[in-house]
Amino acid sequence: MTDERRMPAIDADERTMLEGWLEFHRQTLAWKCEGLTDAQLRTTSVEPSSLSLMGLVRHMAEVERSWFRRVLANEDTGPIYYSEADPDGEFHLTEADSWKEAHATWQAEIEAARRHASRFALDDLSAGRHRRTGEAASLRWIYTHMIEEYARHNGHADLIRERIDGSTGD
Repeated sequence: MTDERRMPAIDADERTMLEGWLEFHRQTLAWKCEGLTDAQLRTTSVEPSSLSLMGLVRHMAEVERSWFRRVLANEDTGPIYYSEADPDGEFHLTEADSWKEAHATWQAEIEAARRHASRFALDDLSAGRHRRTGEAASLRWIYTHMIEEYARHNGHADLIRERIDGSTGD
């Protein structure tokens, strides 16, 4: 694995820092998936869990979509991989699922997130509402939550990658 991630400058302004840490964690997940085959990317963590690197990427595509498109921008977009019948569908891979599709979908959701976020100031409240609480969220809160979400799942990704080929690194 080659690590080309960049941490934000320690003297950056708040927005630059938040965006920088979010990008760092997005790059970390990509780094953990680098150089693996579709079969390796499907490798689950430990029985009975269905958690895999490809599943994590699909999950983060859903999370990006939910917070930046549905909540921040109030877009009426449905889920990509999950459904009411399968609320964890992003983790339930089929033979038809591929890394190429999962990665492309994740990158498209990241680009949509960047586009939407660029129209908001950190203190601006979202145009949409959180589906469970019904509350609007500031862009600052969304950025902070997304950093937390990626950081947590990058810990999972690190363990899964180590299980696959012994590669480690923060």
